[in-house]
Amino acid sequence: MKPRFVGRLSLADVVTVSNAAVGFLAAATATFDVGLAARLILLAAVADGLDGVLARRYGSSAAGEYLDSLADVASFGVAPALLVSVVVEQAWTGVPMLVGAYALPAVFVSMAVVRLGLYTAYDSHAAETEGVPSTLAATVVAAATLAGVIGPALVVAVTAILAMLMTLTITYPDLHAQDALVMGAVQVLAIALPGWYGEGFAFALLFLSLAYLFLGPWFYWRRTSTGDSGPGTEPGAGRDADADRDADGA
Repeated sequence: MKPRFVGRLSLADVVTVSNAAVGFLAAATATFDVGLAARLILLAAVADGLDGVLARRYGSSAAGEYLDSLADVASFGVAPALLVSVVVEQAWTGVPMLVGAYALPAVFVSMAVVRLGLYTAYDSHAAETEGVPSTLAATVVAAATLAGVIGPALVVAVTAILAMLMTLTITYPDLHAQDALVMGAVQVLAIALPGWYGEGFAFALLFLSLAYLFLGPWFYWRRTSTGDSGPGTEPGAGRDADADRDADGA
């Protein structure tokens, strides 16, 4: 008797499932090495982008978009929330610790689940999405951790802001392929390079992520129905369903 998934999942789905596994590893390692956990979160983000590329190139399965959102809950909801929890728990005590290390991360995970559910139901076949993508939120937390620019107080503030932004109706256009490729390359270098080299690329990734976070809804060029792009234009119609699994959308 063979497993039910044999013959039903595509290559893109396999990468999606590996994203979930990396998310678990990130959550587990956060308890003893937040730097390694941050790198694993970024690795999951790379996998999240790669499954979209493979889906466009080789096709996806009927389960693809559901697997994508489920994997993202682990990698970009639970893993960064546990990283935040560990950072705060090690630095604070008493009621502030309980709020920052437990209540706030729980809210972050809840908002990520809500955001991903709404994305799957309403935005997965559009060229833009409402609310900050969970991948972007997790990337900000991970890049800031690797760059060494985020202390307990700031991590609490950033986590609270990102949790709120994930469920607002601010519209974020999908990244164009060339921009997603640049982001992916910077992510890989931030993961792989040691010492100040890696920190430098972590700073660059944080800068790019924050630029898209704050400027993307208003100034990023959107796709049009003719294939051209322009600021503030409507997204194009007839977008291939397999292309909707880009990392920037979820």
